[in-house]
Amino acid sequence: MDWHHFPSLSSLRAFAAVAEEKNLSAAGRKLNVTHAAISQQVRSLEAHLGVELLRRAGRGVALTPAGEHLAESLAEGFGIIAQKVDEIQRGNRERPLNITLTPSFAVSWLMPRISDFKQDHPEVELMLNPTSQVIDLAAGDVDLAIRFGTGSWPGFDCELLLASRHVVVGAASLLGDRVITDPAEMQEFHWLQELGTNEVSVWMERQGVVPKSKLNITHLPGYMILDGLRRGHGITATARIFVESLIETGAVRVLFEDTEPVSTGYHMVTRPGLRRPPLKVFMAWLRRKAAEDACCFPF
Repeated sequence: MDWHHFPSLSSLRAFAAVAEEKNLSAAGRKLNVTHAAISQQVRSLEAHLGVELLRRAGRGVALTPAGEHLAESLAEGFGIIAQKVDEIQRGNRERPLNITLTPSFAVSWLMPRISDFKQDHPEVELMLNPTSQVIDLAAGDVDLAIRFGTGSWPGFDCELLLASRHVVVGAASLLGDRVITDPAEMQEFHWLQELGTNEVSVWMERQGVVPKSKLNITHLPGYMILDGLRRGHGITATARIFVESLIETGAVRVLFEDTEPVSTGYHMVTRPGLRRPPLKVFMAWLRRKAAEDACCFPF
C-alpha cells in the first residue's frame, strides 16, 4: 500500500463519525473533539480526494454520492478493524498469566498466600511454573519471573519484591548444643540443596572455604527442602524469610548469616514495555503482600 498518497486516518475517522451522525457537532462529541476540528478534518479529506463529500441539509449534513460510497467502505473497513482489535484484546485478557518462579519461593512464600489473591481476583487465571531452570522471558510466553539475586539482569525490568539475607540453618534436633564458629566445620554436615542451584558451593567460596573432599549434598525439589530440614536430614542455605517462623520457635538454628547490608532478594522480572492488565493486578498484589512481610521481618 502506498501510504504517501493515503488520506490521514484521523480525517477518515472524522468523516466516518459524521456519516454516522449526520451532524458535525454530534460527530465531535462522539470523538471528544470540537465541531471546528471535525469540520477541518472533513475539509482536509475533501481537498485530498478532490471531491465534495458533504452538503448542508437543514441543521445537519447530507452525504454526496461520493460521500455515500466512501462512508460504506469506511463502515466496513473500520468494522473489521474494531472486530480484530477486540479479538486481540479479549485473547490477551483471557490468556492465563504465565509465571515462572523458584520452587522454594513458590512453596515457602507464594502458596500460603495465593488463596487471598484468587479470592480477590477470581477473574485472573494463573499458570504457575515452579522451576529452578532459567526461562527465556524474551520468547514472550512468560509474563513474570520471580528470581533471587541482586536484580542485575540487563535487558529486563527488575523490581525488588522481598529483600532477605541468606542463612545457613539446621534443625535443633540435628545440631543439639553444638556451637560452630568456623565455616570450615560445615564440610562435615549433610547438605540439602535445591535442584538446579549451586548455593552450597557459592556459600563455601564466599566464606573462603576450600572443601577437603567432595561435599555430601542431596539435591531436592524446593518443596522438599523445608520438610527435610525440619526432620533433621541435613542443613541448608536459604533466604531467611522462608525459615523465620522456624527460627522463632527454636525448631531451627541459624549457623551462619550474611552480615553485610542486604543487597539480595527476590525480584519481579519482566520484559520492558507494556504490561497486560492481569499482570499489573498480580504485581500490585505481590507488592502489598511483600510490604506486609516487611513490617514483620525488616531485613
